[in-house]
Amino acid sequence: MTQLAPSAPALRFAWWKPVLFLAVVVIGLWYVKWQPYYGKAFTAAETHSIGKSILANAADSPWRAALDYAMVYFLAVWKAAVLGVILGSLVQVLIPRNWLLRLMGQSRFASTLVGTGLGLPGMMCTCCAAPVAAGLRQSQVSSGAAMAFWLANPLLNPATLIFMGFVLGWHFAVIRLVAGVMMVLGIASLVQRSVPEQRVTAPVITATNSEQPFLARWLHVMWRLFWNTIPLYILAVLLLGAARVWLFPHADGAVGNTLFWVILMAIAGCLFVIPTAAEIPIVQTMMLAGMGIAPALALLVTLPAVSVPSLLMLHRAFPARALWIALIGVAVCGILLGTLALWLA
Repeated sequence: MTQLAPSAPALRFAWWKPVLFLAVVVIGLWYVKWQPYYGKAFTAAETHSIGKSILANAADSPWRAALDYAMVYFLAVWKAAVLGVILGSLVQVLIPRNWLLRLMGQSRFASTLVGTGLGLPGMMCTCCAAPVAAGLRQSQVSSGAAMAFWLANPLLNPATLIFMGFVLGWHFAVIRLVAGVMMVLGIASLVQRSVPEQRVTAPVITATNSEQPFLARWLHVMWRLFWNTIPLYILAVLLLGAARVWLFPHADGAVGNTLFWVILMAIAGCLFVIPTAAEIPIVQTMMLAGMGIAPALALLVTLPAVSVPSLLMLHRAFPARALWIALIGVAVCGILLGTLALWLA
């Protein structure tokens, strides 16, 4: 009889905690992502636009530009950012760690595929997906699976692909889809093979830890996740808002269809931070101003994929080598795609 006693809490845990996590995921994504994007798809189909470029009307003063951009940006992403922190903390206290290890804990390509698939319904930008990726890493998910989840959210966002088809043309959406799949799987696999697995520095608080009440454990995990990600995030967004004039010096002028501009736009796209799908009006505006298709394609795959703020948010979750691989891998993919477009032109 004494051997049966420990199984009772486990049996109770096996159903209500994962169900609660699933409910938070569905309700949160429906409110923040799915329902708004459903209506936005009809707007994109009717008007061939999803709004003006977030780079428009940049102030001459760097400080004013920083504040203006930060205000526009955070108004667009704050709900998703809050949801990201909530989900990133709840995954550590509601999902059994052994479940996650069986699903995404192995250093195999199958774990990378699972991470990619789980990233599709999130539809988050790279910064809002970062807390969830950090939470997965805290639960000892493999680096490849967590990286695939992080990159798949912005690059393979189904809503963004639909918006892109209606606004820029379906050939752009197909190119983005094919390039996105190759980037997510390729970069995540490279991270998995190049970076030895190591435990994250913070102590693990798992869903089966019964030393504290659930609410206390969750608040502790959420505060730690918030403190490790959000302050650097806010600071980096302000600095990039001030630097956007230099990152995109010809946003209101012609950007030639040359290798120089392909490289410049690919690098700028890897550094800058945008809300979900904001790359579409940015590219649309710049193409109307004369930007060539090659630098446009470079921007379409680099702008959503990574950014300085999102990389800083993950500095405790991944080894530095993994983040460098992601940054350089995205930049190289953008340059290769733009170069291919130049060659085929």
